Amino acid sequence: MNSDQQDRIDPALVAGNRKPLAGYRASHFGWSVEGKVATITLNRPERKNPLTFDSYAELRDLFGQLRYATDVQAVVVTGSGGNFCSGGDVHEIIGPLVRLEAPELLMFTRMTGDLVKAMRACPQPIVAAVDGVCAGAGAIVAMASDLRLGTARSKTAFLFNRVGLAGCDMGACAILPRLIGQGRASELLYTGRSMPGEEGERWGFFNRLCEPEAVLAEAQKLAADLAAGPTFANGITKTMLHQEWAMTLEQAIEAEAQAQAICMMTEDFTRAYDAFVAKQKPVFEGN
Repeated sequence: MNSDQQDRIDPALVAGNRKPLAGYRASHFGWSVEGKVATITLNRPERKNPLTFDSYAELRDLFGQLRYATDVQAVVVTGSGGNFCSGGDVHEIIGPLVRLEAPELLMFTRMTGDLVKAMRACPQPIVAAVDGVCAGAGAIVAMASDLRLGTARSKTAFLFNRVGLAGCDMGACAILPRLIGQGRASELLYTGRSMPGEEGERWGFFNRLCEPEAVLAEAQKLAADLAAGPTFANGITKTMLHQEWAMTLEQAIEAEAQAQAICMMTEDFTRAYDAFVAKQKPVFEGN
């Protein structure tokens, strides 16, 4: 925020809507910020990084806070120990769930869905760095990210039906077909089979594959490139990609016209134009 903006904006408005997150201390996963890129590391490698009630809730709340972050412009999600995430912890989630009644079960499923909502609502692009096992809720977290880098040894499985549940979990039936197509999504959701990394890239789930030892660094570099760009405009792009699912073409074109006009009022747009003009060489007539 420049000095002119500080003079115009009431401090109470800023305090309620903008805050730094670089100093955030996570309790149930790793959190670090380098430059403008935050990295979330699911770090229970002895169990292939499963989620718990606590980590679900903290991830949901953190992605909600990212809507107001002033110092984070892109996010990387990864796992430790050569795996991404094995899904919900069998002992700490699945076991307790079988003893709950309907109201508490709905409380849980709404909480997990709220994580996906928060990921889609935060304006920062989210890059998933996926290696090894990426299953159940882990596959959903990768799916809910904006971009996905994988490895040849990645194994992505939406395995809900293998534990007696429907494939329609945490938005899978809405988001996955938009990534890889209805038929391919149907196959993965009905069978629960594992999708190898090369197939995932061929089907469009992964944007590209990297070597296992390089996938996190490549994801962080991609996130840094995005964070160095027009961050307000990137947030608008993410919003429109999400909202236009429910629009007609005419509604989408009008919404994009309004969104782009807003972006033309930003300093990013002015700076980009000034930089373009500065790079142009004078053109002289004659010799």
